[in-house]
Amino acid sequence: MRQRFAIRLLSGAAFAFVLALGAAGFQPARAETATPAVAEKPFDPAGVDTFSGAFLAGRTADVDKDYKTAISLYRKALELEPANPEIRQRLMIALFMNGDFKDGVKLAEDMKNDPSVERITTVVRGLNAIYDKNYAEAEKILKYSGPNDLERMMNSLIVAWARMGSGKGKEALSMIEGMKGPQWFGIFKNYHAGALAAATGNVSKARSHLNEAVADRDGGQTAPDTYVRAVIALATLEAQQGNKQKALNAIAAGDNFINNYAPLKALRETIEQGGKPQQQVQTAAQGAAAVLFSVGSALNRQGADDAVALYLQASFALDPQSADTLVLLGGLAEGAEQPERAIEFYKRVPQDSPMRRISELQLGLALAQTGDIEEAKKHLQTLIASDPKDIRSYLAYGGVLSDAKDYAAMAENFDKAVDAIGPLPNRSNWAVFFQRGIAYERLKKWDQAEPNFRKALELNPDQPQVLNYLGYSWVDMNRNLDEGLEMIKRAAELRPDDGYIVDSLGWAYYRLGRYDNAVDELERSVQLKAGDPTLNDHLGDAYWRVGRKFEARYQWQRALTMKPEMTEIPKIEAKIKDGLSDPAQQVASANADGATADYTVLAGDTVAKIAEKMLGDAKRASDILKLNPSLKDAAGELKAGETIKLPAGVK
Repeated sequence: MRQRFAIRLLSGAAFAFVLALGAAGFQPARAETATPAVAEKPFDPAGVDTFSGAFLAGRTADVDKDYKTAISLYRKALELEPANPEIRQRLMIALFMNGDFKDGVKLAEDMKNDPSVERITTVVRGLNAIYDKNYAEAEKILKYSGPNDLERMMNSLIVAWARMGSGKGKEALSMIEGMKGPQWFGIFKNYHAGALAAATGNVSKARSHLNEAVADRDGGQTAPDTYVRAVIALATLEAQQGNKQKALNAIAAGDNFINNYAPLKALRETIEQGGKPQQQVQTAAQGAAAVLFSVGSALNRQGADDAVALYLQASFALDPQSADTLVLLGGLAEGAEQPERAIEFYKRVPQDSPMRRISELQLGLALAQTGDIEEAKKHLQTLIASDPKDIRSYLAYGGVLSDAKDYAAMAENFDKAVDAIGPLPNRSNWAVFFQRGIAYERLKKWDQAEPNFRKALELNPDQPQVLNYLGYSWVDMNRNLDEGLEMIKRAAELRPDDGYIVDSLGWAYYRLGRYDNAVDELERSVQLKAGDPTLNDHLGDAYWRVGRKFEARYQWQRALTMKPEMTEIPKIEAKIKDGLSDPAQQVASANADGATADYTVLAGDTVAKIAEKMLGDAKRASDILKLNPSLKDAAGELKAGETIKLPAGVK
């Protein structure tokens, strides 16, 4: 199954320019019927008048990450049962998740002795003390002696920043330097030691620790956002000291880690022009916010959305001008299908921030997510015009065009992107050629699509999505079968938990008549993506071919419950009723009743060659032309990949 690729410019790390391809499936082209939108009556929490109703509705809103509604409902429930501890806990967490930090702290103070939420109440109370510049109280609250390494590291770093706020910078730095823990502590320890030393004017210590952080590329893989912050802090430090070349060297190290990252590009331009930027972290509150950002952004790579949101919202409360925090919060809101909220975060990124362009790109994608496609297009076109060399802009705009199924404009967009790249593309440009290949494939211009897929693989040979797409396309067109199957196998090895790629492998086996192999892989794909109608439909077909007809009908029935595309519903219903005909019987039936068959044109095909190959007689070319009038004026110029009709008599 070729996947639909959702263009995302941030993957949860400071790699905001990187594509996170993959969540939704790029399915073979087929007609779609839009489902009319049904207007829903807005839910009014004020209309709930029972505890159970408020609690259950609140939990539903909570699960849906509709925290504003959840807060209203939990408050209603507390009116009815003021002492209910579970509701108080849920309300407190919902307040923090919604960004209502001060209101959440009030509840945290009330529940500070409740062991079930002690870790949350301890951290937020300590952070609130730092916000109020009550640093001694913060140290007292945040003292931690438990066994959890992450919590111990986080609390120790926050306490160190609180001590710095008390004017004890040397003691604070010694605290961080003396921290003991597993190897992964290193990147966090060195960055925060360097940032704290820089904030207190200890240039030599700041330089030493930040250099160690930048040299720790393994640690950077664990916490890329913190690594990039270390690069920026070191470059800023050297620029402030008048060491222009050392500052540029630091940025070069960052470029080697994360190519073409907009904030580094902006910082380089500032330094080259003789500017002396300011450190991002200068106060105890900003330092504590940076700790939460470090932990939250690292966890974000592991999919821990709720914990990430909690840390980042607390970080935002302490440092509301932090651009990278705002961008990550916007990404979380998009992931929760709350594009309007995401747009609010993106718009709050300061105009003079190096992250502003990234926020503008993400804002364009979020506009499309709201359904305002035309506004999204205009917004992203403006960004392309403002910097035609910024390849991310083309990727974002191409993603919107892909979702809108405007493949002609998508192809034109990526043609321009390739021109902007120039004659020497690098590894990071693979996605441009891949997306251009998809556009041409969807336009049925395979002779233009295939070279782009090949170029993408030349730049990034083991890119699983490209291997899957090209391999599946070949199998689907009955060409390069061995190479195509090997490509899909390789993609499945690289992404064994990707249900769509595993489906590709199973469906390739099915198309090749290897039905037992198909069943094995398609069963695995359905386990990985249980709710996808196409995968369940494919498994039903494979079951039928191996004689497991009862199970086949069950899978088809399941597929119907999963809201397949409208055009697929009658096909699935027909299979439930009549099953699948034997392939040989289908051919015989076609010969008998004059039915037609589809044929995918291969490179080098002519109408005469197809007639000889498929109908056994080149003279039957006239029969093909009768079924395909559009070919009469271009019989010798068939496009590889296009589908034509063949008359009865197909071999």
